[in-house]
Formats: sequence, C-alpha cells, structure tokens
Amino acid sequence: MTSAPQPAEAPQPLWYPSADRVAGAQITRFHAWAARHHGAPAPVPGDPVASYADLHRWSVEELERFWAAATEWCRVRFTTPYQRVLADRTMPGATWFPGATLNYAEHALRAAEDGARAGEPALLYVDETHQPRPVSWVELRRQVGSLAAELRRLGVRPGDRVSGYLPNIPQAVIALLATAAVGGVWTSCAPDFGARSVLDRFQQVEPVVLFTVDGYQYGGKRHDRTEVVAELRAQLPTLRAVVHIPLLGTEAPEGTLEWSALTSADTEPVFEQVPFDHPLWVLYSSGTTGLPKAIVQSQGGILAEHLKQLTLHCDLGPGDRFFWYTSTGWMMWNFLVSGLLVGATVVLYDGSPAHPDTAAQWRVAERTGTTLFGTSAAYVMACRKADLHPGRDLDLSRVRCVATTGSPLPPDGFRWIHDEVAEDMWIASVSGGTDVCSCFAGAVPTLPVYIGELQASGLGTDLQAWDAQGKPVIDEVGELVVTAPMPSMPVRFWNDPDGGRYRESYFEMYPGVWRHGDWITLTSRGSVIIHGRSDSTLNRQGVRMGSADIYEAVERLPEIRESLVIGVEQPEGGYWMPLFVHLAPGAELDDALLEKIKRTIREQLSPRHVPDEVIQVAAIPHTLTGKRIEVPVKRLLQGTPLAKAVNPGSVDNPALLSFYEELGRRRATA
Repeated sequence: MTSAPQPAEAPQPLWYPSADRVAGAQITRFHAWAARHHGAPAPVPGDPVASYADLHRWSVEELERFWAAATEWCRVRFTTPYQRVLADRTMPGATWFPGATLNYAEHALRAAEDGARAGEPALLYVDETHQPRPVSWVELRRQVGSLAAELRRLGVRPGDRVSGYLPNIPQAVIALLATAAVGGVWTSCAPDFGARSVLDRFQQVEPVVLFTVDGYQYGGKRHDRTEVVAELRAQLPTLRAVVHIPLLGTEAPEGTLEWSALTSADTEPVFEQVPFDHPLWVLYSSGTTGLPKAIVQSQGGILAEHLKQLTLHCDLGPGDRFFWYTSTGWMMWNFLVSGLLVGATVVLYDGSPAHPDTAAQWRVAERTGTTLFGTSAAYVMACRKADLHPGRDLDLSRVRCVATTGSPLPPDGFRWIHDEVAEDMWIASVSGGTDVCSCFAGAVPTLPVYIGELQASGLGTDLQAWDAQGKPVIDEVGELVVTAPMPSMPVRFWNDPDGGRYRESYFEMYPGVWRHGDWITLTSRGSVIIHGRSDSTLNRQGVRMGSADIYEAVERLPEIRESLVIGVEQPEGGYWMPLFVHLAPGAELDDALLEKIKRTIREQLSPRHVPDEVIQVAAIPHTLTGKRIEVPVKRLLQGTPLAKAVNPGSVDNPALLSFYEELGRRRATA
C-alpha cells in the first residue's frame, strides 16, 4: 500500500520586517490615510501581507483614486489643477492629469526651502579615492538657478533638447535639473560610450546644447575623451553651445563655454510650469539590432511614478542617503537623481565598481552612511565568488536595504547578502525597465522576502503573467504584461510621428496591453519570479525555460566567471541549445568540468535544461549598460550577417561577436 503524496512544504521567508518597521513605514501611514480620505480598503490589523494585497488590488481597480491619493500624499504641486486623473485609459495614448501644470526640478529642490535643511548635503560625490564631497541643498539650488538662467540666455526654450556626455558627477545632476527648470528635454550618455554610440542617440534628438567632460577616471586610469568630443561637435550641427567641464583639468577647447562661468551667479531658479505630459528626458534602448529607440518620458509622469516608488516602495525620505551604482547611460541614474524629490541625500559614485578591489561599492556605502544601497545582481555574485565579508569587515550599520536590478538576483545572492552583510537586511530585488524608468515589481518594506523572489507587484501597476492564449496565470510561467497604463510609460518615441514603432515595441502581441518581453511567475503569495527575456526564450519540446535559471545554476560553480545560453530553432525543425562559458582564471574546460556543468544543471534544474554543447569563449558580450546580449547572438547563430544582426556600437566589446558569426556560418554550411 502506497501513501498519498504529501503537499510540498511552503517556503519560509528569508526575512520578515519587524512590527516596528512595519508600523514606521511610509506605506503603512499612506494606507491608513488613503482608507480615510480616498476609499482604499482599511488595513488588516496585524497582517501586513493581506493589507498590501488589498491595497494593491484597490490601486489597480481604482486607478484614478489611487493616483489622486498618491500625488496628494507626496505633495505634488500642481500650479494649475488637473481636470481629472486619467482622461483616456487607452494604451498607447493614455492621458494623465489633463490641464495640470508643474515642474520636476521645482520638486527636486524643495528641501532647499527648509531653512533647517538648506546646509545639509543634497549630493555626496565620491570618486575612486572614496572620499565623499558634499553639495548642500542651498548650493545645489543656487547652481541650478544660475545655469537655468544661462540656458535661457543661450536661447533654450521649452521642448529644446539639452545633452550631456558626462559621468556620474554633480555637474550632470545640475545640468539635468537646470534643463528641466527651463522646460527643456534632457538626454545623456556616459563617457565610456564611443562617438558612434553617442551619435546614434543624440543625432536622433538634435540637441542645442552639449555638456561634456574632457575625460574621466576609471580603474585607476585617466581616459581622455577630447577626440570623441571633437567628433560629437562636428557631427551635431544643431548645437548652439558646448559647455566644457574639466574633469581631467584641461583647458576649454576653442568655441566652448566654461562650466564655472555658467554656474557662478547667485540666481534664484525660475521654474517653467509645463503640462503634465511635457517631455522631461529621452532615454534609449540598448539598440542592439538597430538604432536605439529614443524613449520620451514626461515631467509629470516621472514625477508621480518616482515619488510613488521612492516614498512608498523604497521608504525613502529626509535623513536617508540613497546610493545606486550606475552611470548616466542607464535609467537607474535618472531614478537615483529622483531621490532628491523625497529630500534624500543622493550619493554619486564615479568610478569602477571594483577599484581598487571588489569591495569598492560596499566601502562607498560605508563612507557615505548609505541607508539604501542599490547595485547589480552581477556585483553581488562577484562579491560572493570573491568570498567577501562586508558585514564583518566594514561598518554597514546604517544600510537597511540592499536593492539589486539589471538581472534577476539568484537565490545564492539572497543567501550571501543575508549571511555576509546582515541577517536583518531588507533585500529588494527589483525589475522594471528603461521603457518606464521604474519598477514593475520589487520592494515593499512591509512584506517578507523569499529567496529568489521579488516581494510584490508595484502599487498602481496591473502586472500579470499571461499564457500563450492571453489568459492570466498564477504559479505558472507566463508573459509579463501590464494591463493598465502607468504614468511613466513613454508619451512617445522621438521621430516616430505615427506611433508605429512605439506600438510595435510593446503592443503588437496583445493590442492595448503592454507586453514587456520577460517571462515571469506571479505566485499565489503575491511575489514575483523573473525567468529571463521571453524574446530569447529557451523552448525545448514545447516547454519554455528562462535563461536566468541556467545562469544561476552554472555561475555558482567557481570555475565559471559568466555564461550565455542560446536556444536556436533549426531549419529542419530541430533545436540546438549551446551554453557559452567564460572561465575563471586557471580553469580549464576539460571532461571533468564539462560533466560537472551538465550534472549541476541536471540536478538543480532538469535534464531538459542541459545544453547540447558547452563552448568556451574569451568573454561574454554585453550591451553598454551591462546586460548579456542574447537575441543578437541568437541571430548570428542562425546565420544572420553581423551587420544585420547587431549594432556594434551598442556592444561593450564588438570584437567578441565575430566568433558567433563564424560559428553560425560554419553550422549553416555543415
């Protein structure tokens, strides 16, 4: 006689917030207030999980009520009132807060109006010396006022584009805020981008002003960019002015303006009051298969979404110090700058993430008194492999949240932060995208953290997982879709007059529903699991698999520095799934390691996940923002010529791609 199968034991949280932490969280106070004033369901006493589930359900079912409540709670200053919250729910094309006017930069500088805080640091700038240098709120406001007046004097008017070829330095923040103050449209690239990559972006939007450095320091070395800057000036005919920032101490080139001259006046900033949907900035997609998409997001949409995220989800406010390792070429920089909106001190780090050693980011967090530390999943895993013990070796007592993005944080990453940073650490793995400059799912300060999972969908975000028939599923892998508009969704793409490219990017598969291109699972507990990109999906025998699951298993091995798995449909109907591995120094892909890789995947995932081949490569190619390039490599392996498969200017090391092109060519002729 056989016994009935026992149900699987429910997973236990890695971390649970204390009762005091739940009670003190801004989202707890917001929930009670929204219940009294805006019709939200009352919090469930003693049950923050049920409370959040009810609040989230209300936030997506009563979208207008939620956003009216969120903007009121976050004290959004509407210079002219809105007629209603959401005039048209159609995607694309939703119309938020028609009639309202406001200014993003005015909100970012509000803390300077508080006499008690005016002298406190708004920014803490850190370079590779790891010595923080403060910029006070009153000084930040003064420089923004001075620069905004100079931009107006240069003829910059609302809607004009202003560009920055800048690292993560205070001048970049000041230039962004001054641009927003005059109603201009900001756009930036990091100075490690080559001229072609920058021009692929800036030429689309035709900037009238360019802020640029002469170079930057990274990994202990000086990197001169004067030749690149000269090429940018020559290839951007719409420029009326170029502003020189001498980070390496060089003289301003002929015909340029000096930063110090534009920011020396004591000028009160004047904030142009613009419509809610007025463009704030242009962000860019990775552009791996063509020109990057020029994504336009609005002053009001970003203001509302970032205030919601930073206040309710990140629990940030005055007294906090907000550090996220990023560059000006990644949306996380824009998100980081928005820390000013809630009165937090923003920590800017310009340098290598691992100089002089792998612990560099933790050392910056220590030196700056960071309270929310954001980084990449890849950095966490590198720290684990390096056997770091930051909680033991550094004073990280002020850090109360470690957040990660860029790719899913593997289970071992959760365990490492818990064991080696602090056991009572809120770990927030978050997922969103450049496309919305925000998170679809991630941090909630009142919810438990489960290993390998994002805590919950964001408020006001109707996140769902859909199966192949377009039906929502729970506890099953599905397409990440958003079925209701978010304020920070693009108002349009630049140079896309009929909106065709915009619709094709997100709404082609499910008209009227945003399809993001990720595989996710929404669990019955309300948490979210990210499995990897759905447009590079592994699909063997009809079973869909996420590449992230394989990376997590393989890269746990000390011999593997990084990996890339691709699923390639064959012309005769077959399927080829190679795994490319970049080995750690001293490792060798011999029979023993090959068997170890396959056994690890088989035991931790399934036999179906085991690759057909394991191929050693010199390195794994990434986008300029550090994401593994899966789709272009798949196209190369299918025989697509390099020139058609990928834009080399979007790749960190284009020379790596010829290997995959040659491999695809050999397989096609075999």
